[in-house]
Amino acid sequence: MLDDAGVAEYLDRIGAKRPERPDLAGLRHLQERHVLSVPFENIDYHLDREIHLGERAVDKIVRRRRGGGCYEVNSALAVLLEALGHQVEILPGRVYRPDGLGPAMCHLALRVTLEGQPWLVDAGFGRNSRHPLRFTTADVQRDPHGEYRVEAAAEGGFDVSLNGVPLYRIDDRACRLEDFGPTLWWWRSSPDSPFLQELFCSLALADGRVTLKGGRLVRIEGGERTIEKPSSDQDLLDAYRTHFGMELDELPDSGGANRTVGIQLT
Repeated sequence: MLDDAGVAEYLDRIGAKRPERPDLAGLRHLQERHVLSVPFENIDYHLDREIHLGERAVDKIVRRRRGGGCYEVNSALAVLLEALGHQVEILPGRVYRPDGLGPAMCHLALRVTLEGQPWLVDAGFGRNSRHPLRFTTADVQRDPHGEYRVEAAAEGGFDVSLNGVPLYRIDDRACRLEDFGPTLWWWRSSPDSPFLQELFCSLALADGRVTLKGGRLVRIEGGERTIEKPSSDQDLLDAYRTHFGMELDELPDSGGANRTVGIQLT
C-alpha cells in the first residue's frame, strides 16, 4: 500500500489533484490524467529487462517516469486507487485479433465498484477509453477517444468495442496478479508475442495521439498529422524525451539486441 508520500509522488507524476473522496468524479480525473501522462510502451521487452506488476511497477512508472503494457500500467494504477480508498479488483481479458480472440489472461484491466456500481477502468491498452466505462449498460458510451460499448458476451464476460470494432473480452471473475505469471513469461519470451515483434511507444494527447513505431514518429493533433523519421540514437533519445517525457540511456537495435547509448543525459 502506498503511504501519503507515495500517493503524492504518484499524483505529481500524472499531474493529478488528490480527490477529496473515492467517488466517480475523482476516478474519472485519475484515469484521464493517467491516460494522458503514462505511455503505452514495450521498450523493456526489447531490452530483455524484467517486467514487474503492482507496487514494483509503480517504481518504474512514477520514479523512472516510464510507461509499460497493461500488466504494468493497470496494476500500478490499482495500487494508487486502493491507496485512495477505492474498491479495486483485477480482471483478466482476451484481446481480439484478426482471426478472433487471443489467449486467456493476455490483458489486465480493473473493476472499480462505487456505491454498488461496477466500472471498467483501463489505462493500459493503447485504444482504451479516457474515462471509466459502465458495466451495467450495453448502450454506446461516448468518450473523448470514441464510442465504446461494454456488452455481455454469450459465452461469459463482457466484450469491449470502440466505434464498432471489438477490442477485448474481459472476464467478470476477479483474479490475482500472480495469476498472470505464465502469460507474462509468454509475452516476454515467445516469438509469437506481439510485444516482441515491433518496438512501440504511444501516448494519448488532449486532442490526438503521438506514436513512435516502425522508425516513424507520428503525431496527430487537432486533426493534423505530422511524420518524422528519427535517424540517429540522439534523435530517438530526443523523441522519447520531448514527446513522452522519458529519459533513456539504452536502446534496442533493429535486431533486438541491447546497446548502451554513449551520450550524457541531463
